Amino acid sequence: QVHVVESGGGTVQAGGSLRLSCVASGRNLSPIAMGWFRQAPGQEREFVSSIRWSGGTTTYGDSVKGRFSISRDKIKTTIYLQMNDLKPEDTAIYRCAIQRVGSGSYDSWGPGTQVTVSS
Repeated sequence: QVHVVESGGGTVQAGGSLRLSCVASGRNLSPIAMGWFRQAPGQEREFVSSIRWSGGTTTYGDSVKGRFSISRDKIKTTIYLQMNDLKPEDTAIYRCAIQRVGSGSYDSWGPGTQVTVSS
């Protein structure tokens, strides 16, 4: 069984920064990629960023390009999301997910961490 847990959320003023962490644990993790998604009340889930486990290729959603940065620690099976120049529209629950070998999609998700940006 795989466990995914996020941390680092909180409340920050517009223009501020936060750093989210996500740890995956369990047997047979074999990650292909890990990623961040977010969902604001009444809105659809939105892709934020992902990182390929082999090679470290990163991808970002258009709304966060140039402001957010994803990184990984392969030994700790942890990813980070550095969020700079935060805006009120970044307010959402941020969830982390892992795509493992043999899976065609993200198959294990964390419960999420709340990020609130005040204006």
